[in-house]
Formats: sequence, C-alpha cells, structure tokens
Amino acid sequence: MTSGAIRNDAANPLAGPALDAVCGRVAAYYAARLARHGAGPRGVDWSCTATQWLRFVQLLKICTFDAPFSLIDLGCGYGALAAFLAERYPGVSIDYLGIDLAPAMVQRARRRHRGKPAIRFVVGRNSPRQADYTVASGIMNVMPGCPVPLWESFVRTMLFDMHRMSRRGFAVNFLAMPPPDAPPDMLYCPAPATWSRFCQEELGRSVEILDNYGMREFTLLARGR
Repeated sequence: MTSGAIRNDAANPLAGPALDAVCGRVAAYYAARLARHGAGPRGVDWSCTATQWLRFVQLLKICTFDAPFSLIDLGCGYGALAAFLAERYPGVSIDYLGIDLAPAMVQRARRRHRGKPAIRFVVGRNSPRQADYTVASGIMNVMPGCPVPLWESFVRTMLFDMHRMSRRGFAVNFLAMPPPDAPPDMLYCPAPATWSRFCQEELGRSVEILDNYGMREFTLLARGR
C-alpha cells in the first residue's frame, strides 16, 4: 500500500491512549517475532544478517566517524546495531543508547552487551536526552492491525521524536514496495516525497534520500536544524 501524501486525518501526531494503543500493538508484534525466531534477523523481521547490515550501512551515513559522538538507536531490538558498530568501528568512541518498546527485546540486548558501559538499553518510545544522531531501522514498516491514516500519525509522532532527540541529524528507512508474498494491508510503503517533504517543511531539516542499494526500500537522512 503506497501513500503519496500525508492524509488530512493523519496531520497531527498521536498522543494519549491512541498512541499507547499503537505502541502496544507494535511491542506485541515484535515480542512474538522474537519468541518465534530468537535474537537474530528474523526475530526483528529481516531476512538475513547481510541485508540487515546493509541497512545499517545506509543509516549510518548520517554519522561522522572522525570524532566521538552519541547515538540513539530507536527500535533497537536485540542490539544488532550496537554489535555492528563494535565490529566496524572499534576505534571510534560512541555513546550508544538503544530504545525499544518490547521489554523482551531490551532484556536480550542487555544480556548480549553485558559489561559494556558505553552501550545502554532502555524500554520505551523515546528519550528525554538528546544525542548527536538518532537512527531507526524498520520501525515504520509494519503496521500491525492499523489503518494507514492512524499509522501515518504514528510515523509523524516518531519523526517528531527523532527530530527532538537529534542535535545533528537522524536517519530512518521505509519500504518502497512490499515483497511479493507480503500479507495485504500489513506493510507501509510511502513514496519518498511524503516524509522527505515533511522533514524539510515541518522539521526544517535538509534531506537526502538513498534508494540505490538494491533493495525494495529507501533510507531518509535528515541533517541540520
């Protein structure tokens, strides 16, 4: 299902019980995936480690690695991005905070990265603290039981949060088209202009769209303020 513009009835961010209900659905969906597939790519709805890491490469193009920085990983799952950073950038000092709605995910992430003081995980939807950058991999794609207008209000809320939490920039990926075997009305596939325009006009960010990395998706990089 493709959306080319933000619908009028989804123009405002979610709040209160409506937001809590959507967050509850998302947390339950991913907790079920984790219980079924374990702490691996399929446990967070990705097909394999190679494609999961390819997404990380795109998202991290928002960051500058020539100096220490802080990073919020929104929808961190079992901590795969933290492991990727440790392997790819062992000499860079990164103050990492992972946030996830599902307590079971955070429990797995803490266990995996036990004893690493620069890597922390919390249960929640956002953080009161700011970081240099915020990234989100996959959290806007699956809309479990939500109609598109409601989901777009949720996406808007999450982008507002990412903007607020990020001093230098944020990055998020979206599906451009569903896989052939995808359940109908389960995946959210907006046109790139939809949220690019939102980040430029309403958040005052400079936007770059990455869509040439061989997958049915795109990555939005939002810089500046």
